[in-house]
Amino acid sequence: MAETDASPELRAHLKQEICRLVDGLSQDLVRISHEIHAHPELAFEEHRASALLVETLDKAGLAVERGAYGLETAFVSQFGPEGAPQIALLAEYDALPEIGHACGHNLIATAAIGAGLALHGLGASLPGRVRLLGTPAEEHGCGKELMVREGALDGVDAALMIHPSGVNLVSMPCICMAELEVAYRGRAAHAAAMPERGVNALDALVTAYQAVAQLRQHIRRDERVHGIIREGGEAPNVVPERASGSFYVRAETAERLERLKERVAGCFRAGAAATGAELDLDWGPADYLNLRANAPLETAFRENAEALGREFLPMEALPTGVTGSTDMGNVSQRVPSIHPMLAAAPPHVTIHHPDFAEHAGSPSGDACALDGAKALAMTAIDFFCDGELRNRAQRTFDAGGG
Repeated sequence: MAETDASPELRAHLKQEICRLVDGLSQDLVRISHEIHAHPELAFEEHRASALLVETLDKAGLAVERGAYGLETAFVSQFGPEGAPQIALLAEYDALPEIGHACGHNLIATAAIGAGLALHGLGASLPGRVRLLGTPAEEHGCGKELMVREGALDGVDAALMIHPSGVNLVSMPCICMAELEVAYRGRAAHAAAMPERGVNALDALVTAYQAVAQLRQHIRRDERVHGIIREGGEAPNVVPERASGSFYVRAETAERLERLKERVAGCFRAGAAATGAELDLDWGPADYLNLRANAPLETAFRENAEALGREFLPMEALPTGVTGSTDMGNVSQRVPSIHPMLAAAPPHVTIHHPDFAEHAGSPSGDACALDGAKALAMTAIDFFCDGELRNRAQRTFDAGGG
């Protein structure tokens, strides 16, 4: 990384300019957020959101590559002086089935785009290089990992994003996760007249589901297995010839996740053995990895957000066991990264609840996106201008085995 130190006065000036630029963009940014919020799209299907964000960058004069790093709804835009320290800003924009933007990804996308546009607006005064990444499929499919494998982080020194929440936190406790699709193939028969001719695929899945429930008694407190039955037959008087489900398996580390995945797979093999149904086990294309905190970058972000009036809840105040998973964890295993949470809703409203979706399209959500844009861009300025911050961030990353 090039050594690009700047005086405190210059850094303060650049941050003031960042805030002025975001304020000037605020109407457009809120419009973008609300449009994405009003048209939720699932993982890998975010065509409308991706097109809207690309169009916004095009109008601002940024060169944009569509379909970047192997994903149709991904994009990348890069600008800033070659050879300077480089940060990546990550935008998410996929939604959840049925409950839309109950994770607030419209706010994540808006904050990243706002930060990118503000940094680009500095023109020749920009002291570093920016890679603005549109990253599909966070809720399902581990899109960032797929992009990283294709070079999305090549040459990047640090990665930044925000996530909405009910409270302000410097990070989000996140563990590893594997996605699993299961399907059983049996044999249909008349359930009353000739049940002996059938092979009940639903029985296989229910047996496996119960086995998973029993397994939960004997796993670690920081491990999770949960899922749903998607198919269970067509009519009560027909032996179900197909049954399917979706499951998530979570553990604190990649090594523990692999061990737990094998135990869970054993539960599903037991369902097949008990009924004679054929089993298809399909693990996702990539596992979500645990999020590695980077304290120097988190401190810089917190101080910038506090300057905007945000107050942060200490991480130790979180209830025991509160955790999630994100493909930003995969990014954090490659480069120094932050994934702070900014309040977009009251503390009692949690993400992945329909009430949170309402707040993600409200004035409190708008404030989260705009503050997020400012704090991300100001943190980028700190990273560009402070060689010691860059060194501390890298040392922290290296000490964690990065």
